[in-house]
Amino acid sequence: MRTRLPDARTTPRFAGPCTFCRFPLIQTVDQSSLPVDWAIYGVPFDGGVSYRPGTRFGPRSIREASQYVKPYSIEHDVDICEVLSLTDGGDAPVHPYGIKQTLDAVAAFATSLGDPTHTRLMAVGGDHSIAYANIRATWQRRGSPRSGLAVIHFDSHLDTVDTVWGERWGHASPFRRAIEDGLVDPGAMLSIGIKGPLNRRDDLDYARSKGITLLTYDQWRSEGHAVIGEFLRRVQGRETYITFDIDCVDPAYAPGTGTPSIGGFTSAEALATIRSLRGVNIVGADVVEVLPDRDVAGITSLLASHVIFELIALDAARRKKNA
Repeated sequence: MRTRLPDARTTPRFAGPCTFCRFPLIQTVDQSSLPVDWAIYGVPFDGGVSYRPGTRFGPRSIREASQYVKPYSIEHDVDICEVLSLTDGGDAPVHPYGIKQTLDAVAAFATSLGDPTHTRLMAVGGDHSIAYANIRATWQRRGSPRSGLAVIHFDSHLDTVDTVWGERWGHASPFRRAIEDGLVDPGAMLSIGIKGPLNRRDDLDYARSKGITLLTYDQWRSEGHAVIGEFLRRVQGRETYITFDIDCVDPAYAPGTGTPSIGGFTSAEALATIRSLRGVNIVGADVVEVLPDRDVAGITSLLASHVIFELIALDAARRKKNA
């Protein structure tokens, strides 16, 4: 057992410290003999939003909802705690009045977590602007590959806008900035779940001109299996970052988000699509845009906590297969 959880049948899930999925805090883990495989940390920041704020409370809400996440995946036949050393890395420092200041601080914090040559990073937001910081930290810790990281991007929105109200670092722009800085290879980027309506037709131009593979939700319904399969073959073995914006899920299933977009994935479809990525070499991830104040009965936070589990399970299943 690489991650020791409290026994849920003797220690109630509603008792004790509230950490992501009840993983131990990173400060309590002896890494001298067993380095941490994944550090999951919160980024309570929503200064980059363009519509409704409140996702700064997302990490706290997701931690609470994740108390009921269990470690064994039926679909992958893997117990993530038997394969991986998993920790809660705490919350990154933020600067509520400064987006770029926050991103720099988050990247520095993330870079300090665990073993820089071994520990993989998952950021829990917060708005989607924070993805840039975790991508940058992941890219640096993977040796700053000149080709950039491959990316699988779940979202209703492209997030490749240049500026909004003169701001270059908001949640509409993280992937444009990451591509410009060489952190991401756009020719090895797949955006899944994109849907309209859009502000303008040319909102699609940047992504298309850079070679990003776009799979709208409607296209996913008719040809998603084939497109995803071809993309996975193309990036086979490449170090891949997965970013999951909860607003790719229909607000009927995930109402707690600041930029809701109707007509998206059901919860079951979203989880099944993540599972279909089995075999991908995931080296970093984020889950973002959960807004608890709009979350009916906490279902969005609960879904986000299970997305965290499914992303980790991809890595556990790959390591188990390769062992």
